[in-house]
Amino acid sequence: MSTAADMNGPAGMNGPAPEEKWRRLSPRMLVIHPFQEIVRAAPALLGLVFAGSNSGHSHWWNLAAVGVMVALGTLRWFTTTYRITAEHVQVRKGLLNRKVLTVPRDRVRTVDVTSNILHRLLGLARVEVGTGRSDRKGGGELKLDALSAPEAAALREDLLHRANQANRVNPANPQAVPGASTETAPVTAQETGTPETVLAALSPGWVKYGPFTMSGLITAGVIAGFLGRLTSEGNVDLNRVESLRDGWQWFTGLSLPVEIVLIMLVLAVFVAVASTCGYVLAFWGFRLTRHTGGTLHVTRGLVTTRATTIEERRLRGVEVSEPLLLRAARGARLIAVTTGLRVGRGAQRGGSMLLPPAPRARALAVADLVLGHTSGPSPITAPLTQHGPVALRRRFTRALGVHALLVAALLALDAWAGLAAWVGVTALVLLPATALMAADRYRSLGHTLASGYLVTRWGSMVRRRVALRCDGVIGWNVERSFFQRRAGLVTLTATTAAGRQGYAVPDVTLTEALRLASEGSPGLLDPFLIHHVAASTGVAAALDGDPREARR
Repeated sequence: MSTAADMNGPAGMNGPAPEEKWRRLSPRMLVIHPFQEIVRAAPALLGLVFAGSNSGHSHWWNLAAVGVMVALGTLRWFTTTYRITAEHVQVRKGLLNRKVLTVPRDRVRTVDVTSNILHRLLGLARVEVGTGRSDRKGGGELKLDALSAPEAAALREDLLHRANQANRVNPANPQAVPGASTETAPVTAQETGTPETVLAALSPGWVKYGPFTMSGLITAGVIAGFLGRLTSEGNVDLNRVESLRDGWQWFTGLSLPVEIVLIMLVLAVFVAVASTCGYVLAFWGFRLTRHTGGTLHVTRGLVTTRATTIEERRLRGVEVSEPLLLRAARGARLIAVTTGLRVGRGAQRGGSMLLPPAPRARALAVADLVLGHTSGPSPITAPLTQHGPVALRRRFTRALGVHALLVAALLALDAWAGLAAWVGVTALVLLPATALMAADRYRSLGHTLASGYLVTRWGSMVRRRVALRCDGVIGWNVERSFFQRRAGLVTLTATTAAGRQGYAVPDVTLTEALRLASEGSPGLLDPFLIHHVAASTGVAAALDGDPREARR
C-alpha cells in the first residue's frame, strides 16, 4: 500500500514506494498452535478416552482426534499473515472463511504484549492491538499470536511511542494540540536519552490483599464446570469411586445447618487460597511506568507476562475501586478511564488496571502521579459534597423495602409449603445487615468539581471514586425516576467516550445538577439555565402570594 506522502512526492522521485509484503507469524508457533488446539479440546478428548475404555473399543479414534487437532493448529500458521503499513495494521487469516482485519493506526488505543509459559520458553510474545471497539463482540481487536519477543517489543514502540511534539501531552493538561498531525514517527526512550519514570512497583506485602479480591470464586466455577463437562462427556459414574461415595454418604448424614456451615467454611478456605495464588500469578513483577513518548506502560505476571501500553493523550481520568472486603482491609485498586478502552469486561482482563489491590494510601498517591496533579486541590483527595437527608431516606426505603418483600415471600412459602423455622429467623437476623448496607451506601455518595475534574463517588459492595476530566465530557444527562420526582431529586450523568461511557451523580437536587453541569462545561447549558431561573422565579413569586407571576 502506498501512502499519501509517496503519491504526492516531488517530481523526480522514483514514484510510489513498493507495497508492504505480507509476513507470517514466527515459525516457532508450529509448536504452540497444535498444543493450544489439543488443550482447547481436552474435555472432549478425555471423554473419548473414557468412552473407549468403558466400551472396549480401540483407541485409534482417540489418536485420530489428536491428529485432527494437530492439523488444525498447523493450518492456523499457514493461513495467517500480517503486514504493517504507514496507515494500517492488517491481519489475513482463515482457510474456508477468509478474513482480512484492518485497523487504522490512528485508531490504535492500546497495545498488549503477553507471553505465557510456552511463549516464554520459545522466545515469543502475543500482540493485541486495542481500538475503540476492542471490548465489544466482533469489534476491532486485532491479535498477532505470535511474534518473536524483540519483534513484539519493536511493534509496540512503533504503534504507540510517537516523536511528534504535537501528539505529546503534559500530564497536568493532557490535551492534544488542535490541528496537529496524527502521522508521527516512532521514538524510544533510548533515542531521547531519558529513561522511563517508575510510578509504582509491586511490594511483596501487597500479596496479603489477594484473599480479599474473591477472584478465587471464578477459579472454583471454572474447576466445577470443567469437572462437570468431563464427567458428562466421558460418561463417568462418580458413584463407582468408593472414596467419593463414602464421603458423600457421610456428608448427607449431617444436619442441614451443619452442611451449610461446612460448605461455607470449605468454600471460604478454597477461595482465599485460590485468590492469593491468582494474585501472585497475575501481578507478580508489576510495574507502572511513564514513557518519554507520552505513554503509560504496565507490566505484570509470573507465569504469563503481560505488557500494556496506554497513550496518555487518550487518558480522561482514573477510578479508585474499593470492593467491600478489600475496603475492610484498607485496600484499593486503580483503573484508567481512557478512550477506546472500556471496563465492562473487567478492568483486569481489559487492560485498564493501573494498580492491583494495594494499600489505599498508595493507590491514591499513584492516582495523583498518573493525573500529573501539581497545583490546586487534588481531585483524588478533595472533600466531597454530601447528598442530603432525602438521599439518605431513599437508601433506607429501598433497602428495607426489598428486605420486607423477601420476608413476605418467605412467610407465604412457609404458609404454603412449610419451611424450616431457621429460614425465617435468618431473614430477621439479616435485617440489621440490610440497614448497615443502606447507611454505607449513603456514606459512599459524594461529588465535587476540583482542578478541572468532575469527581463522583458511589457504591457499597464496590465503592468507586472517579475523577473525570471536564473537557472529556461530551454531554450531560439529567434523569428522574417516578420516585425521584416525588423526592425532588435527579441523577446527573456525564457522558464520555472513555471508560464506562457515563458516570453518574445520583440523587442530587436539580439546582445542584445544573450547577455541576454548567461549571463543568461553561456555556453549554445557558439556554436551559435561563428557563430554570424563570421557573424558580415563578415558584418564589407563588410563595410570596402572587399567583399571576407564578403562572407566568
